[in-house]
Order: sequence, then C-alpha cells, then structure tokens
Amino acid sequence: MNDLVRPRRLVLQGLATAPLAGLIACATRPEGARDSKDVTRPLISRAVAAALAPTGKLRASINLGNPILANKGPDGNAFGVSVDLAAALAELLGVPVEFRVVEAAARSVEVVKSGQADIGFFAIDPLRGDGIRFSAAYVQIEGAYLVKQDSPLTDNAQVDRPGTRIMVGKGSAYDLYLSRELKNARLMHTPTSPKVVEQFLAQGADVAAGVKQQLEADAARLGGLRLLPGRFMVIEQAMGVQAGRGEAAEQALRDFVEWAKASGFVAQALARHNIRGAVVAPAMQPRA
Repeated sequence: MNDLVRPRRLVLQGLATAPLAGLIACATRPEGARDSKDVTRPLISRAVAAALAPTGKLRASINLGNPILANKGPDGNAFGVSVDLAAALAELLGVPVEFRVVEAAARSVEVVKSGQADIGFFAIDPLRGDGIRFSAAYVQIEGAYLVKQDSPLTDNAQVDRPGTRIMVGKGSAYDLYLSRELKNARLMHTPTSPKVVEQFLAQGADVAAGVKQQLEADAARLGGLRLLPGRFMVIEQAMGVQAGRGEAAEQALRDFVEWAKASGFVAQALARHNIRGAVVAPAMQPRA
C-alpha cells in the first residue's frame, strides 16, 4: 500500500463510516471489533492527494458570507461545517489544512478559480461551473424574503413586480438565481450577504433576500420586520475544486462528500454548530 496515504486521525471520532467509492479505498474494520466508536479509516492514493493538494497542504477557501456554513469566533478563527469538512478532507489526504478566509461567495469563487485555494464551499450554480468542478450537495438550505412589518407584500409570488427593489449580496447564490428568474423587480446589491438587512433598511429597499436563518436572526434582533412565508429557492451547498486538477481529483472530492453524508459526519457537524433549518442533502444518484 505504498501508494496510499493513511490519515492521522478523523475530525469526528465515533462515526460509523460508509465506504468511499472509486479512488478512495477503506481499510477493513478490525476483526472482532464491537465498539461503536471504532472508525473505518478511508485511504486515498498519493497521486490523488498530490492533485488535490499540490503544495503539500490543503488550502481551503472559507466563506464567512453564509453563516450556516462558517463564522468567525472570538479568537478570530473561522469555525463551522465547512471548516470541519475541510479539516476532515485534509486528514484523509494526510496533509495539513490552511484556511483562506473570505467575506463573500464571489471572492471565494475567485480564490479557487485562480488557484489561490485548492477547494471551496459553494452553492451550486451554472455560472460558477466555468473554472470549478462541484461535488454533489452536502447540505440544502432555503432562500427567503424579508420585508418590513407594514409592507403590503404577503407572498413570495408578489415580489416580482415593477417597482419592487430587492437587496441581495452581490455574487451570492441568491443574486445569481434572482438575476435569471426575475422579470420585473430590480436588484440592489451589498458587497457581502451578512450586510443585506442593514443596507435594506439604510437604502429603503422593499425586500431583503438571503439565507432564511440569517434573515430570521436579523428580524428578531432588529424588530419591525417579518419573513414572507415559505421560500423562493432551495440552495444546494457543495464542495468545489479548481478545474484542471483532473478527473481523479474531482471524483475523489465527490466520493468524500458522499462519505461525509452517509457516515453522519455532516449531520453531526450541523448539530455540533447548532445549525437549524439546513438539512443533509440526499445521496448523489448514480450516473446513467
């Protein structure tokens, strides 16, 4: 097994892991092992590890613009589901992890496309497919609309009307989606998604669009605001690697994400970081 990298440890001990398909092989569970904390440790080829982390460390772009996936702690370090996934992948590759922390999704896309980072965490969108190869989704979250309490709007279907101004984070999944779908309403932009509600109020927009949980938190904090019922989109959050790393590297990333979902890694990360409203995405369907 000279061509396989053995991980030093797993980020989450006690997970009942599922085998990784394709290029990631699993060591067998020791005979007679009964403790549920025993973990089947995946192995990955050195060639794939070198393709995913050519500098000898896994450089992961972490976007703070989506609080469902990452936040900054009091010590200034990033934490969250995407941070945990990046650390776990680095361990499987047998390399250290280095975080490239950015404030907005658009910047994270730039960092990975340009090769300043090896992997990133993105909402799947066709406009981002040029220069980045995506895994299947690992979590699904909802995009929602927020309005003032006295707004005449009561339903998502009422938003796309002439004269309606919608504040959205520039380059976010919501911005890309609404830019394609809206026929009459006009988009207004903030540099980062966490500033959407602040600028929605400051600039007198009619609607704020963003992650449902972030809008709920802002509404509770500020008062005088309400969410429109339901959602206007479902966002599929995936991992992505710079295009050109090769099919083997892309497949390894896809397999890692499927393992992270099937093993319970993603679900436990969501629970550990007290994330509500996001759900683990279903398993990727086999290619026809």
